[in-house]
Amino acid sequence: MGADAAEGLSGPLLSGGEIVVQALADEGVECVFGYPGGAVLHIYDALFRHGALRHILVRHEQAAAHAADGYARSTGKCGVCLVTSGPGATNVVTGIATAYMDSIPMVVLTGQVSTPVIGSDAFQEVDTVGITRPCVKHNFLVKDVRDLALTIRKAFYIATSGRPGPVVVDIPKDVTDPGIKVPYHYPREVRMRSYSPIEKGHSGQIRRAVELMRAAKRPVFYTGGGVVLGEASGLLTELVRETGFPITSTLMGLGAYPTTDEQFLGMLGMHGTYEANMAMHETDVLIAIGARFDDRVTGKIEHFCPNAKIIHVDVDPSSISKNVKVDVPIVGQVGKVLEEMLRLYREHPVGAEADTARAAWWERIGQWRALECLQYDRTSSAIKPQFAIETLHKVTKGDLYLTSDVGQHQMFAAQFYPFEKPRRWINSGGLGTMGFGLPAAIGVQLGHPDAQVACVSGEASILMCIQELATCMQYGLPIKVILLNNGYMGMVRQWQEFFYDGRYAHSYVDAVPDFVKLAESFGHVGMRVERPEELESAMQEAFAMTDRFVFLDVVVDPTENVYPMIAAGKGQHEMQLSPSLSDRELA
Repeated sequence: MGADAAEGLSGPLLSGGEIVVQALADEGVECVFGYPGGAVLHIYDALFRHGALRHILVRHEQAAAHAADGYARSTGKCGVCLVTSGPGATNVVTGIATAYMDSIPMVVLTGQVSTPVIGSDAFQEVDTVGITRPCVKHNFLVKDVRDLALTIRKAFYIATSGRPGPVVVDIPKDVTDPGIKVPYHYPREVRMRSYSPIEKGHSGQIRRAVELMRAAKRPVFYTGGGVVLGEASGLLTELVRETGFPITSTLMGLGAYPTTDEQFLGMLGMHGTYEANMAMHETDVLIAIGARFDDRVTGKIEHFCPNAKIIHVDVDPSSISKNVKVDVPIVGQVGKVLEEMLRLYREHPVGAEADTARAAWWERIGQWRALECLQYDRTSSAIKPQFAIETLHKVTKGDLYLTSDVGQHQMFAAQFYPFEKPRRWINSGGLGTMGFGLPAAIGVQLGHPDAQVACVSGEASILMCIQELATCMQYGLPIKVILLNNGYMGMVRQWQEFFYDGRYAHSYVDAVPDFVKLAESFGHVGMRVERPEELESAMQEAFAMTDRFVFLDVVVDPTENVYPMIAAGKGQHEMQLSPSLSDRELA
């Protein structure tokens, strides 16, 4: 229990519904994404009467979670969504799991049937606590209105501290009864005996790590989404430039270090660059910061960094040596650890032997870079998806918040749109959730009303949450959708081509709507582009409409594949490269 309990304290008399709304206001919440229903009508009535909180009515509860998620990823604040019991709660589970896999701070308020009928299979009853337990950082079932304020405060504390994540607060309808009022007090601080996140890393371990870094001949920084979540981009950049080491990033970490900087090797992993993956394979000292060694990065574990001493910095002790055994574990907030690393590294200059070895290491990396593993056919009469992303970058001048759905378009965006700042690249990494992009863009646009926001998607992904076009119209959100339309579930088709002898089982979308007419039916601007020479002017026209939602349907080459690719069961050095790269070039 919290030390700052409400006992002995007096405050205004509020009902449970009023407590929920006032607690959100006291927490500094700006937007609540939700969808009403019977079990939460008392809360919605209090929300209506309060008037100060902005509620965004989505068209599906899954979108409420994704919008709150996008808001949180782009602003660094905690996202909030509110849904009803039963199907409202089950619909939001995919969004909760998406946030959980990517460590996104979110508080999800779910309605529940009244406490006397819990467990009786009442109308719209599900065991929300049980259903969400595997995909939340924590969850609560509030059975007493007097516990409500403190529980909400705990939820925000848990969601935003340590390794962030979603927290569910399940609230029975009778707990929000307007006829029952109790003194309201919202605690400023909360302490939980069973939960105490580590902040400062162990100084001895940090010193060991720095000693390894100084002696390294083939060092590599491997960074992930934890750097972004920990607001440690500036310190990371400072340390990388101080050391002169090469750096690579996971999909989730893009933007934490400027991707156009000469020390950046590109993204690593299944669709990472040749130079990033080869450097990882041959490194002798790997400095992993805010990354979790997931399977899309490591490839076959037995082949991962076979000659490296591994340093791992992470705020979550359960992530250390979970997938890959490390030599120097450091548990702590990334920013604080990097600050101490930087100070210690500057204390003593690196010896001449290490300098010579590192010069040779950069020469080796230069040979890998010369391969130009991301090259593609620029003479095609069809629009190549890579060209579409490059054109998007050219038109927006890199000043864009870009969300994506999941598939080939996601990988092309990660490979071909350089991100210079953190929190600009918003995508579902761990869960790989189709339908994420559009509602996430809603959250981003509401968090940054004056910014350019775009969603890159495919015709399969966009249809999963297409109803949110209505939300965009209702709130006048000038988002731009860049649809890379290839008529397939592109990544599924690619795998079927590579591993199933071209048996394209149900990966071709036979019934694709006219997206221009569909967008226009919701009151938006629709555009369609089929030729490369028309693309740049179409994008310029779309982004010039700063007050309109524009749906740009870009017809791209349906045969294009994402390269490089590491197949399942292969090591990082066993990449499948574009057929245009000859064996002579590889040598």
